[in-house]
Amino acid sequence: MKSLISREVGGPETLVLEDMPDPVAGKGEVVVRIAACSINYPDGLMIRDMYQFRPERPYAPGSEVAGTIESLGEGVTGWQVGDRVIALVGHGGLAEKVAAPAGRLFAIPDGVSFEAAASLLMTYGTTIHGLRDRGHIAPGQTLLVLGAAGGVGLSAVELGKAFGARVIAAVSSEDKAAIAREAGADAVVVYPRAPFDKETSKQVADMFKAAVGPNGADIVYDIVGGDYSEPALRATGWGGRFLVVGFPAGIAKIPLNLTLLKSCDICGVFWGAFTAREPEKFKGQVAELFQLLLDGKIAPRVSQTFALGQGGEAIAMLESRKAVGKLVVTMD
Repeated sequence: MKSLISREVGGPETLVLEDMPDPVAGKGEVVVRIAACSINYPDGLMIRDMYQFRPERPYAPGSEVAGTIESLGEGVTGWQVGDRVIALVGHGGLAEKVAAPAGRLFAIPDGVSFEAAASLLMTYGTTIHGLRDRGHIAPGQTLLVLGAAGGVGLSAVELGKAFGARVIAAVSSEDKAAIAREAGADAVVVYPRAPFDKETSKQVADMFKAAVGPNGADIVYDIVGGDYSEPALRATGWGGRFLVVGFPAGIAKIPLNLTLLKSCDICGVFWGAFTAREPEKFKGQVAELFQLLLDGKIAPRVSQTFALGQGGEAIAMLESRKAVGKLVVTMD
């Protein structure tokens, strides 16, 4: 099978398209013939050895795939060859086939494309866990979303609206602002590009405060990090929840006196660990996401697809923060 392989530590330019042995389903596993693999921020971190998990090389990055079951391993029940599935595999997704634990499979509803299915779980899964379990979202609350035009950001806009919140989308360009409005954002802030000096940081904080209103944001969903985090924290209201989701702009240094003055919480959102620690709760949230998808309340926005050999280009585009919505590698 063809596979996009990481053999050395480095960026997406180090990935090489190679012929690799077909996987064999072990006990409790299935082999999935992959149709689509979405690109996520951890893919770029993993190949640089900067992620929490470091697979043994050689391996293919890519953690979220959609395709059809080709074979079943010993002890697998409830699945059949030919079933259309989403699989969470950790790595190995940028290949024509992958062996996946049967317990990490989800059936794709009728009418949902492989590209959309492969774009659902890591983005919307992260966000439903973040907003529900860490942010305690409730109808009528105000949600400020940083990086609101990317895959995770758009999921936060859509789910925030589905859960009854007033959603403020913060983005870096007018083009991205239009995308956030299409997704349902009630208001949009277009912030300048970092790095910020002290005066610019204050100006951005004032922009956020004006958008969220005098009571501040009940929840800040920070996918960006870096110089953007402190201005957003300053726009958090009394008792608010500041959710740390990612930091492509860098790891922020936060003045902790702000948490005292606002009596607010800074909460980490580590979705991958949550799915392993609380698998039944995770499955329930996936079922809820499928229902929201079928009801038309959420819709993964696949903005561009790539051939397998272009997977490195897709990772590089995501890292450059030029991507809008989801980038997906297809195997056809």
